[in-house]
Amino acid sequence: MADRLEDYRRKRDAARTPEPVPAGATRRKRPTGRAPRFVIQQHHARSLHWDLRLEQDGVLASWAVPRGLPRDPGRNHLAVHTEDHPMEYLTFAGEIPAGEYGGGRMTVHDSGTYRAEKWRDDEVVVVLDGERTKGRYVLFATGGRDWMVRRTDPAPPGWTPMPGLLRPMRPAEGKRLPRDAAWGYEPRWAGVRAMAYVSGGRLRLLDGDDADVTGAYPWLRAMAEGLAPTEAVLDGVLVRIDPAGRLRPPTRRDGQFLAVDLLWLEGVSSLDVPYAQRRGLLDSLALAGPHWQTPPWFPGVGADALRAAREQGLPGVVAKRLDSEYEPGRRSRHWLSIDAS
Repeated sequence: MADRLEDYRRKRDAARTPEPVPAGATRRKRPTGRAPRFVIQQHHARSLHWDLRLEQDGVLASWAVPRGLPRDPGRNHLAVHTEDHPMEYLTFAGEIPAGEYGGGRMTVHDSGTYRAEKWRDDEVVVVLDGERTKGRYVLFATGGRDWMVRRTDPAPPGWTPMPGLLRPMRPAEGKRLPRDAAWGYEPRWAGVRAMAYVSGGRLRLLDGDDADVTGAYPWLRAMAEGLAPTEAVLDGVLVRIDPAGRLRPPTRRDGQFLAVDLLWLEGVSSLDVPYAQRRGLLDSLALAGPHWQTPPWFPGVGADALRAAREQGLPGVVAKRLDSEYEPGRRSRHWLSIDAS
């Protein structure tokens, strides 16, 4: 019997890694009548990726998928065919030590059973039935170890693709604070307006003129990994806060992304969701990292917000109607920019 785990064992030292490392070439026979199982693991290795493993002939056939499985049928994702893994890997989660093969943190993203419609050396068609992942997928070889994976079922009900471009909504000039309580208030940050597109643990960052500035602020890329597997479009401002607490322009080496709005989340547009609810969704993401955060907002207390802006040396506040929708690319009087002076 061929040892399908030989390559797996050769790459691992059982004394150094917490991964299961079977000593022999034995395979577990699947009980009659039980559907084959699968697992998707989120792997924070040298670069973030997801590992898809399918039970097949007593081992786990495996692919590394850098952007995760596509959730709509309109796109193919790269899937790199890797060595077969032992069945014990179905439930493995832990920290693989640095310096070891695949070093980094691994967690179980999803698991379940599947039905194989086709299994050839260059094409595999499966229907996954997991807690988070359901649907028909085809994996097909494109050359060497490189494969692609594509969802062939329709997108889940209500799913909309991530928009390719959303221009920022801008406030109109306000002379004074609104008198009614139907407004929320945010500090007005002097910085670089930026739209963050987060998908598959990767970041695409566009400035207010639609220019791609992802490479200009490498310190923000970790935010996308921290959010994974969540996919979202965030409206925010890039700033740098010096040791004295003063705002400065962000640089390639240092800065902060202040997320102030949420425009799309997990396949659902929030453009028509009232501002107060969008802020609630944004707050639920709990964005907090060394270079990113969600600054506070103040519903119905404009005088306090303006006073706090003056005390912090900020240029003013932005008043936003609590019931306002997000109007991409427009300057709207549903948002008002009010000077602190």
